[in-house]
Amino acid sequence: MSRARGFASDNSSGAHPDIFAALAAVNEGHVTAYGGDPETARLEESARREFGPDSSIFPMMNGTGANIAALRAMARPHQAVICAETAHLSIDETAAPEAIAGLKLLTVPTPDGKLTPELAATRLADPADIPHVAWPAVISIAQVTEMGTVYTPQEVGALADFAHEHDLLLHMDGSRLANAAAFLEIGLAEASTDNGVDVLSLGANKNGAMFGEAVVFREPGLTAGFEVLRKGTLQLASKMRFVSAQLGALLENELWRDLAGNANRMAVTIADAIPWIEGAELAQESQGNLVFIALELEKARTFCQRLSPHRPLLFPIGEGGPEPVGMVRLVASWDTEIDDVDHLLTELRGVLA
Repeated sequence: MSRARGFASDNSSGAHPDIFAALAAVNEGHVTAYGGDPETARLEESARREFGPDSSIFPMMNGTGANIAALRAMARPHQAVICAETAHLSIDETAAPEAIAGLKLLTVPTPDGKLTPELAATRLADPADIPHVAWPAVISIAQVTEMGTVYTPQEVGALADFAHEHDLLLHMDGSRLANAAAFLEIGLAEASTDNGVDVLSLGANKNGAMFGEAVVFREPGLTAGFEVLRKGTLQLASKMRFVSAQLGALLENELWRDLAGNANRMAVTIADAIPWIEGAELAQESQGNLVFIALELEKARTFCQRLSPHRPLLFPIGEGGPEPVGMVRLVASWDTEIDDVDHLLTELRGVLA
């Protein structure tokens, strides 16, 4: 039975056929549990080819767990993490950084979801304030950001240099790293670890996997004890071969690029059409697979309702004022087709007619 494809989230999409094939291929016989299997060993080899010979990869169960386990390896419980005010880490992971990792989040307002060295510098602690403040130990950025923007390699490198100059580490939430790399037309490492990211949360769910993410360490120095941290953060899969097989399939022959590339192209198709639709405005350039459009608030609400059950996120702006606006977030997926885009645009034109 065919199912409708919407634009609410790339988490709503199914798994790619190659992922199912990879799962079926490892679903034979018994292997050593908890990562002692041949598929996890092959993934480790693939990760070293992708991220460098000194890198290491740890399969995880989900993205929030990957972020929290990574931060636990990078900072002690009394320390802090500098991140954008709009970071997924801050607004969409409940209180996990605080409750599980014991870390204070030092958030920074940004115009486009991206941190800069200048913005991060505003949250550095004054040594005179010790022991009364949480001392920052990590800067965390997202690729793609929650605002749909992408860090260039130069921007990542500048933040890494700033972090290391101030004895901080740089973490990247790479839940949509594949979309960023495809947008920039570079590799996964070039969009992250090659430019100084110390620890990467590597996404897979949003780009064709059934389940599973990973934490990648650029160098071995931070991995000491991480096996224990992974277990203690509830992220150690007993049948790890099934997570490793999916990650391996995405890395092999750059399947990740094909899938992310399709999502990005569908997002650009939507974005290119918006200026031609009266009453709709493109909020910013489409980077990656996210598109933000601005509509009159009530029209935006009607538009989102029409797209049920795959209703996009709606952010009311200026509600109660003379001209309230609804900011609608649309997310294209690896399996989005042009017919889905046409249906979306037809609904939008119908609402605004």
